[in-house]
Amino acid sequence: MRFWDASALVPLFFTEASTPIVDGLRQQDADIHVWWGSRVECASMIARLVRERRLDATGAVQARAALQRLWVSILEVEPTEDVRTRAERCLAVHALRAADALQLGAALIWAREHPQGMAFVSLDARLRDVASREGFTLLPPNL
Repeated sequence: MRFWDASALVPLFFTEASTPIVDGLRQQDADIHVWWGSRVECASMIARLVRERRLDATGAVQARAALQRLWVSILEVEPTEDVRTRAERCLAVHALRAADALQLGAALIWAREHPQGMAFVSLDARLRDVASREGFTLLPPNL
């Protein structure tokens, strides 16, 4: 059981260099836990890839369909006052963007405030650094 940041979900539906690593982690994880807003972040990434011409219209349709298939098995941490409170604390003590603070706040709720030994899957260097400082075990380990 692991908490997945949106950055680690994208390679599951859009092939990139990190896809084999993330696929391997996915195969080991029956329950993917994510922040409620992660699906919007993934949709944003698909739109950005289209704007950057790294993904054509057909590829975008396929990526959105893969995202929908993935989401059937996703377990979401809902937007609550507790998540917002944790995110605001994280913003006060770490150099984070708001969306990353919400990701981390949701992960802290998921971990029941005890992140030691809990796995946090992310490809975002800044968020990985902060998650590690909060006590999470990072996956993939050597990024």
